[in-house]
Order: sequence, then structure tokens, then C-alpha cells
Amino acid sequence: MKRFLSTLVLATGLATAAEVIAPHFDSKRYVEHVKFLASSDLKGRGTGTPEMEKAAAYIAKQFQAAGLQPLEGKSFLQAFEVTTNAKLGKNNRLEIVEAGKTRTLDAGKEFVPFNFSESGAFSGSVVFAGYGISAREYNYDDYFHLDVKDKFVLLLRHEPQEFDEKSVFAGKVFTEHSQYFSKASNAKAHGARGVIFINDVGNHSSDADEMETFARTAGPKNAGIPFVQIKAEVAEKWLADSGKNLREIQAAIDKDLDPQSFPLSPGLTVSVHVDVRREMRTVHNVVGYLPGETGEHIVIGAHYDHLGLGEQFSMAPSLAGTPHLGADDNASGTSGVIELARYFGAGAKPKRGIVFMAFAGEELGLLGSSYYVNHPRYPIEQAVAMINMDMIGRIRDHKVYVGGLGTGTTLKPMMEELAKSSTLKFEFSDATGYGSSDHTSFTTKEVPVLFFFSGLHGDYHKPSDTWDKIDGGAATHLLEFVSRFTARLAAEETRPQFVRVPAPARPVSAGSSTGSGYGPYFGSIPDFAELPTGVRFSDVRPDSPAAKAGLKAGDILVEWEGKPIGNLHDFTYALRSKKVGEKVKVKVLRDGKPVEADVLLEQRR
Repeated sequence: MKRFLSTLVLATGLATAAEVIAPHFDSKRYVEHVKFLASSDLKGRGTGTPEMEKAAAYIAKQFQAAGLQPLEGKSFLQAFEVTTNAKLGKNNRLEIVEAGKTRTLDAGKEFVPFNFSESGAFSGSVVFAGYGISAREYNYDDYFHLDVKDKFVLLLRHEPQEFDEKSVFAGKVFTEHSQYFSKASNAKAHGARGVIFINDVGNHSSDADEMETFARTAGPKNAGIPFVQIKAEVAEKWLADSGKNLREIQAAIDKDLDPQSFPLSPGLTVSVHVDVRREMRTVHNVVGYLPGETGEHIVIGAHYDHLGLGEQFSMAPSLAGTPHLGADDNASGTSGVIELARYFGAGAKPKRGIVFMAFAGEELGLLGSSYYVNHPRYPIEQAVAMINMDMIGRIRDHKVYVGGLGTGTTLKPMMEELAKSSTLKFEFSDATGYGSSDHTSFTTKEVPVLFFFSGLHGDYHKPSDTWDKIDGGAATHLLEFVSRFTARLAAEETRPQFVRVPAPARPVSAGSSTGSGYGPYFGSIPDFAELPTGVRFSDVRPDSPAAKAGLKAGDILVEWEGKPIGNLHDFTYALRSKKVGEKVKVKVLRDGKPVEADVLLEQRR
């Protein structure tokens, strides 16, 4: 009772923080939670793994010990389905028919599908399409005057002139055109049957012609097109039969950026059978409820999943396949939710209730929080605010970044008032409530949000993000502040009203026609949960090109200038290919019915 009265007194302004705040949060206990969640036994808490389910059970046990109510009086777990990482099946084949003779490549040694390849049986002739790049901004197009419809395109890795520091392309840093999924999207947009990919051995003669490791390639779950790699020596024979030399072709492209694309021998055809298996797994958000005197509630959340063994998301690619323990990202935030649940669960009933949540699937695209806001167990319109903690365990120089302050009418003045009594230095970052963590899902449902974050570091998304680097003292200091802020929200007579904050304008760099970021500004907020085809908008920013064209939250983008949009990567690639001021015709599905719109692209904000 004393604890709750203290926070209530502070919330109502009847005493100073020094008079009422005691160290109610134990840094050792906090670090013990982190230590368990980031232990080697949990192997990085990859989504869909047994280890992540062990983490869910641990969090549920802590919620129960804190006295929270389970969902529907039964369980703290909210189940939903996700597509896990792809695995190679046993039926992958690539057959070459040349001059009436058939040769079957050795799967795993001479060819391998990429993990985002479409599965099925495909056959066709082959066209060499250079690097598979259409870079309008550099006046370079490997597909210029090249008919690839219903044909396989043979593509080189990387991009032209990669070792030329004066190149309009990369110099020492590759552009987005070199990304595998960019090559896949571009090939599909040109009507190709599939992609056959080879290492650019002409520019990398000292490197071994190694096959790409299946599980480590970033891309969509399904690119909608078969994408396989073969040994370069196999393709070199194809080119030789057409009177061409691979190294000479690359040298000609590099010399003056003149594409060297052409059809291969008409007697050459390939048949590919791709067997990539994507399994559905049941995962769980962990949800506990502390009832209040009213039906209104505050949500305090953090994601508890991480990268598992890293695979294509690792920032240390050479260590992919080893546990990425994720102490700061985000065992630190999850442990904060546990400790706040313990703290408030031991006090008196607040005026407004508090929902404590640990989200699954954040690293795969905010999947858990997105599922919750679309299937809320407590009315989303009764959510007064959402407080998200993602990476709070390594606060440096007392600095904490706070996002979302502009989304609620009372959040910023409340924050500024309470910050006066804290030794933490709060830096107010993006006020819009949109970002790469779970608060974004609540912003799309017009719930005011606050996002606490201690900043990136050199161990981000690496196996070296370990529990011993967590600063438990600083983290629990932040938890004390969050508890005070939550107590104020719980006790206030009026709730903050949601405010849609326009995206801030960003300066255009010298010589840029698109502004910063990737391509011009469109204005949609994507739902990262992949559909069978298309991209669902979880929200549309006010006064954006998409909003001005009449597009709405819930629309599913399926077509861009007559070309299909199968996934978010297709959409991103299509947008990057355009310039500020261009008008594009798009097609969306709204309540299952097609709606067309002309969107005038603007400078990125």
C-alpha cells in the first residue's frame, strides 16, 4: 500500500520525487531475468523454436507470481501462427538439356536454391542478363531491349565497376541494386521465368566459387520466382557455346557501363524442381492483466524473441549458425516488463488497469504486436497509452532516447515534468510513433505510445550481445522512472488524446532527386506479416501521397504500374526505381475488391 500511495502522491504533485521514491527495483534481480533469457540454453530465442517457448513459460511464471490475471482466467499465452525459416526439402533437381543431351547437376555441390525461392517445377530457355540491374538513376539497364518473358535469366553477383572508386555505382560500398532480392524483384517485374545466379568470378578471381549458404540470405519468405545458384564453371560453358567469355563480358561492362546481355544458344534449356519447405509454427505473446477501477488500461510491452542462430539477420555473418543471445535485444526490455509487473502487482488497485505484454515475432516484422492489436484481448479503444521498451540494458552517459511523445496530447508535458526529478538525460527522438519496434503496431490503431531505447552498440544482432554487458543499475533507474510515468497515466482524470504526427521533413542531399532514404515518399506503413500475395497497409500517414490518392489502412497493394507486387521487397524495389514528382498507377484490394489510384510521389520526409 505504501508503495502505491507514494507513486500516487507523486503523480498528483503533492510531493517531490526525493520525498517519495525509494529504490523499489533490484538491479540484481533484474539482471537475473536477463541472464536466464539470454542464456546459452535458450539459444537466442528464435521465433518458432522450443527455446523461445521456454522463454514464454518463464515470463508467464513471473506474471503469475506478480499476481496478474491470465487471459480469460486460463492462460497467459496468446497463440498465433508464423511461417518459420525455410528448409531445403529432398527433391531439388536441376537438369540441363543441351544439344539433345541431358545432364543433372549435383544438388548442394553444383547448384542450390535460395531460401526465398518459389517452389515447384519450372523449365525454359536461358538469357544472359548481366547483373540483372535496372538502375535508372545511373542510366544503366541490363534488361534494355532484352526479351526475358518466360525465360530463365542468368545473372552475375554484385554490380558493375565495384572496384572503381569513381564509379557511379558502388566504389567500395554496394548499392541496393546488388541485393539478391532486388535482382529477384527486377527479374520478376520483367516477366522472367526464374533466376539462375552465378558468382562474378571475373572480378573475384582470387575468391573460391562457393555456393551461397541456404539459410543466410535475406529476402522475402517467397519471392514468387525460382532463384537458384549454379557453379560459374557450368555457366561459362554455356557462354562459350554461344561464342562468349565470361571474364571478357564483365570487363566490357566495367569499361563503360555498357550492358552485354544476350540470349544463349537456342538449344539450351533448363528444368528446375525447387523444394523449399516453409513450416507454420504456433508461437505466443505472453499477456498478463492487472485490473483497475475502470475498463481503461495502459499497455507496457517489450519483445522477447531474438534471432536464434542469427542466419540471414546476423550482423556478424561469419558467426551465423551460432546462438545470438540477445541480452540487450531484447531480454533487457522483457526483464523490465517482468519487474514492472512485480512492482505494480504488489500495490493497490490503480484507477486504470495495466496490461503487461511480451511479444513474439518482433524480429520477423512486429508480428506479435501486430497480431495483438488486430486480435486484442482487452478493447483496443480502452487502451490509454502503450509504453514500449526495446534495448534498455546498456544506457550510456545517463542518456535514454524517447520516441512517440507527439502521439498523445499530454505525453510530452508529463514527460518533461517527471524528467526534472531524474538524473537520466532523456533525448526526444521521432515523435510520430512509427519505428522499427512494437509500439508502431499500436500507433496504427490510434493508441498514444512512448518508446524507451538506450541506443545501438557494436554488439547489436551479434553473438556478443551477452548478459554480462548489461548495466542493471541504469536499467532499474529507468524502470523507476517508467513506474512513475505509468502511475501518473493510471491516476490522471483525463486520458491523452491520440494525435497523428506528420513525418518530419528531411533535407535533400546535394545532387539528389529523391531525398534521403530509399526512393521517393509514398506514405504507407506496411504490415510486415506476409500475405499469399501483396502488401497490406497497416496505416497510411496523413497528408502523404498515398493518403492524397485515397489509399487507406487495410488496403492490400497488389499492382504497381501494371506489374504484380507479391511482397514488401517488390514494393520497396518498385518505389526505389521512381523519382520525386512522378505519378504511378497502383491497384489495391479493399474488402476484396480492386481499387485503382494514381499516386503522385513526393520528396521523402
